[in-house]
Amino acid sequence: MAILRFHALKEALTREIKEVDFENKLVSEYFGINVFGRSQMKKYLSEESYQHIIESIEKGVRIDRKIADQVAAGMKAWALDRGATHYSHWFHPLTGGTAEKHEAFINKVNEENVIENFSGHILAQQEPDASSFPSGGLRNTFEARGYTAWDPSSPAFVLGKTLSIPTIFVSYTGAALDYKSPLLRSLSALDEAATAVAQYFDKNVNKVFTTLGLEQEYFLVDDALYFARPDLILSGRTLLGHASAKDQQLDDHFFSSIPTRIANFMHELEIEAYKLSIPLKTKHNEVSPNQFEIVPVHEECNLAVDHNLLLLDLMKKISEKHHFQVILHEKPFKGINGSGKHNNWSLMTNTGVNLLSPGNKPKSNLQFLTFLINAIKAIYLHQDLLRASIMSAGNSLRLGGNEAPPLIMSVFIGNEVANMLDEIESKVTNKKMTPLEKTELKLDIGKIPEILLDNTDSNRTSPLAFTGNRLEFRAVGASANCASPITVFNTAVASQLKEFFKETEKLINKGVKKDEAIFQVLKKYIIDCKPIIFEGNSYSPEWVKEAERRGLSNITSVVESYNAFISEKAIDLFKNNNVFTKEELKGRTGVILDTFTKKIQIESKVLSDLAINHIVPTAIDYQTRLAQNVNSLKNLFNEKEFIEIAGARKELIKLISRHITNIKLKVKEMTDERRRINKIEGQFEKAKQYEDKITHYLEDIRNHIDELETIIDDETWPLPKYRELLFTR
Repeated sequence: MAILRFHALKEALTREIKEVDFENKLVSEYFGINVFGRSQMKKYLSEESYQHIIESIEKGVRIDRKIADQVAAGMKAWALDRGATHYSHWFHPLTGGTAEKHEAFINKVNEENVIENFSGHILAQQEPDASSFPSGGLRNTFEARGYTAWDPSSPAFVLGKTLSIPTIFVSYTGAALDYKSPLLRSLSALDEAATAVAQYFDKNVNKVFTTLGLEQEYFLVDDALYFARPDLILSGRTLLGHASAKDQQLDDHFFSSIPTRIANFMHELEIEAYKLSIPLKTKHNEVSPNQFEIVPVHEECNLAVDHNLLLLDLMKKISEKHHFQVILHEKPFKGINGSGKHNNWSLMTNTGVNLLSPGNKPKSNLQFLTFLINAIKAIYLHQDLLRASIMSAGNSLRLGGNEAPPLIMSVFIGNEVANMLDEIESKVTNKKMTPLEKTELKLDIGKIPEILLDNTDSNRTSPLAFTGNRLEFRAVGASANCASPITVFNTAVASQLKEFFKETEKLINKGVKKDEAIFQVLKKYIIDCKPIIFEGNSYSPEWVKEAERRGLSNITSVVESYNAFISEKAIDLFKNNNVFTKEELKGRTGVILDTFTKKIQIESKVLSDLAINHIVPTAIDYQTRLAQNVNSLKNLFNEKEFIEIAGARKELIKLISRHITNIKLKVKEMTDERRRINKIEGQFEKAKQYEDKITHYLEDIRNHIDELETIIDDETWPLPKYRELLFTR
């Protein structure tokens, strides 16, 4: 292994940096050329079918068979012109990634001839083998049937030689087996609820879109070094490795000049993303060495999620061409910052108004405050559910580590907005306002600057922060499918807006003027949810005590946090908004628990193998060399000189022995525990046992191995070290 390590390091260090000859074109000339978007639909579809599909996208109108056949014919013609030979329904199973089954366009006519065929029925629905996808008991293993159904709101695209059609994925009974189905349901619920409230301020509003901007962080590791690290390959993170003398402590990597080879990768990634209509805007070095971030322009939520998953796939494929491996694990390297995926969420009306953007008039600011306060109230009411939505084996290693938001949900809103909430709370009463009070309040609200972004700071320690015209959900992990936390967030806000509308209408029906009714309900909400608003340092230990005093929950166990999904409160929330049935929630929770268990199980097995088959033999070999050296010294020196010279080496031999003994002992204990836990039937209990009884062994064993790394000579150590993984360009 030591030889392999040095071959890998040599290959990485001598990797030739080549300037890539990319297309010498303006982005506007080729943006979206591989997407069957509106411009392509206009070219390849009849006016009737084009208008019908646009109506389906914008209003959710069902596409009939005749139109589906026309769309399929046009889509096939376009795809063949782009060089496609196959088609595939592209979906998001509960594995967390994407799935696709490629089918050739050809149909056999006779012994000598085939034709390219693609019908409306094939476009609209397929029956993939669902047997090996996780379902959480929503179907029996022997019931393999599942269905993918076309999502017209996310355009088809050509990737490689395949026409890919975004779809939902459901069981034979219609239960959601994917992330897209519930996301679409939550978007529908939020649209309905937000539109009703928005019409208090503008009767022309008939639809509200959720927008999302995803800031994707990731690491790059030279593939020669990556393939010499079994832990990175199998678990996505380094399960051992001593800290490098220099890592991120000088903050010299953040926003620094992008190395040439990495810049080449980024540039090719941008070109391929632009061809697929992914509007990448920003790229830069992140805090940790070899960590980077890429950010697109905000898009409609469903499309943004699809584009993020497609981008991750592109990153993996293109990085390999540049001899890199993309690392998306939330905490791939101990002791330095991990990676997140900040979700910038907002609401946009069909009239072009951002409902979370302050205006320059009292009316527009009242609208802004109405939606912001309701969103904050939703966060307060469903803080446990939001926490559960971002918890995973990987993300738990990142959250709350003075680099990422803590597990206590809180909202940062900035001084300007906080002052406005104080104004409403102090001036509005449950009685009818005097004309003077009403005028003063409206004027004060109207004083909110139109561009609030420059008047409020950001708070990187807050799980959710208002940043000018959006709420930023900062706690989501880098590898996550954002559909999951955003489905929860959408549903929580939709439910809260429905409640707000109900309470406001009740007051209006009692004769209270509309503005007064809105003010009265908002004041009550401000008082209710005040504990969740926090403007300070969420990393501080003082905040933990303050949060407890405020009654905020702080569940640090990953497994216990998942109970929020199957609480009566959550079941009612999702059922009342037609997002999840009770059975779907229970099934999904079972999948999450099983995934957590298997990830810890894999890490445990990988570390056991590395410890016993790689590290311990290396340590024994080095210890033997030291012992031979000590014995040879006896022939060169007298007893007194020998004791003085060999004493330190003998102590080193004893120290290595202690580490070897502890490693072997703890690996055996961990293996025995794992075998015991694997016999447990209940998913929750098994996952909890893995969390409580196995994860601490991972850290204990690692500590002994990392100490050995500092003792054993560099030439002998079998695995690439942090200084090599993080600083090889």
